[in-house]
Amino acid sequence: MSTSTTASVSTHVLDTSVGRPAEGVAVQLAARSGPLGEWQPLGGSATDADGRCKDLPALPAGTTHVRLDFAVEPYFEKKQADAQQDAPANRDSGATGVFFPEVAITFAVKPGEHYHVPLLLNPFGYSVYRGS
Repeated sequence: MSTSTTASVSTHVLDTSVGRPAEGVAVQLAARSGPLGEWQPLGGSATDADGRCKDLPALPAGTTHVRLDFAVEPYFEKKQADAQQDAPANRDSGATGVFFPEVAITFAVKPGEHYHVPLLLNPFGYSVYRGS
């Protein structure tokens, strides 16, 4: 919850390759004060069955920048293992493993505002936006 001196952050992850929430993606939250400040790790969570992180830590007063780190490689490795009988998702690329093993999103915040930052994810790309 945001206050007049702090901002708040929420996120969720949608797997656009299957049109469903991405369950079990680990998310770490870090914050800093000022563009040159040191990143302070605040903790993390994992997405639930609805693709949401409902228990991200609160931001400290004075936070001006936030970073969300999504560990997507374990999610896609599990998904590929679960669908072993299907054709490999990366058959045309010649690549092995996951193309984007992690996604780091950094954004500026202002006190008193709430920032919902969804991650739209697929095996070969991702996008983010400020949601509501």
